[in-house]
Amino acid sequence: MALEFTDANFKSEVIDSDKLTVVDFWAEWCGPCRAIGPIIEELGKEYEGRVNVGKVNVDHNSEVSINYGITSIPAILFFKNGEVVDKLVGAQPKGNFVKKIEQHLN
Repeated sequence: MALEFTDANFKSEVIDSDKLTVVDFWAEWCGPCRAIGPIIEELGKEYEGRVNVGKVNVDHNSEVSINYGITSIPAILFFKNGEVVDKLVGAQPKGNFVKKIEQHLN
């Protein structure tokens, strides 16, 4: 299950995490965001305990969105040791997410 990241918990849940963290920046009105929502949920279940997978609603958490220069959604950032190590923009097939996660798990 995907976690909910917010302006308030982003530092503790993402930046300070010792796990690879996948963050989906999305909004309810965004069609492509809704299209990949189920994929993000699946990844959260499949990698539970190994990778943190969560979502940031850009309409409700503008601080984090601005800090990371999110101008197009969906934007999926991959964090490791508090740093962005990779990103995907736009709706993507599940295999693209899995490939990025596996690449950064090592």
